[in-house]
Amino acid sequence: MKKGIAFGDSIIKGVVLDRSSSEGIHYSAIEDNFAEQCGKRLGVAIDNYGRFGCTVTVGEKILNRHLDQIVHSDFTFLEYGGNDCDFKWPEIGADPDRRHDPNTDLKTFSLTYKSLIDKVRNLGSRPVMFSLIPLVSDRYFAHVTRDMDKEGRSNVLRWLGGDTEGINNWHEIYNLQIFKLGLALNVPVIDVTTAFLSKKCFQDYMCADGIHPNEKGHRLIADTVCDLFKGKRIK
Repeated sequence: MKKGIAFGDSIIKGVVLDRSSSEGIHYSAIEDNFAEQCGKRLGVAIDNYGRFGCTVTVGEKILNRHLDQIVHSDFTFLEYGGNDCDFKWPEIGADPDRRHDPNTDLKTFSLTYKSLIDKVRNLGSRPVMFSLIPLVSDRYFAHVTRDMDKEGRSNVLRWLGGDTEGINNWHEIYNLQIFKLGLALNVPVIDVTTAFLSKKCFQDYMCADGIHPNEKGHRLIADTVCDLFKGKRIK
């Protein structure tokens, strides 16, 4: 049996918004996440080290703790960017007129991601990257401003240029950078972005927070990954 190892954030971990919780916003990790589904369908044993809120710089530290496992893994799946391009929204709500930078600046994101890819290759494993899941901007805006007062929400909206779609700007910049890295480094990028956007209503595949895929979304990602591997487009 082939072996794989996965690093990334809450999406690869399988975290979804638990709508059954009576305690406000609560997340839980589903057992049948897309990595688990892919492992079963492709006959690949996948060790999953995804972590909620993980950025590529934190991911580098996690990856360094599992070098021995990477050596024995045919594939190393890397899924970063969603938290790297995100902002500290309460700070924006409190003071929208000062400069606000994403959690990981684009240069650091690119250099760190390249370092991870180089390290994986030097250990004899095949790196495979994931593109970003598209955002449902109005849901995400409501989610990140849920604890703000009217002024705070207004400040965030003004900082976004008056339209919640402005949330997508940085998200798309980092997504494009993932594809650029894949092309420059000859690393396959699993295009889950297109898989979602090609659906008539991709919002049906997303949680109410607008950023995490729901169970239906995880099945869609699994289908996308398995189609690529079974079609021998990733070997």
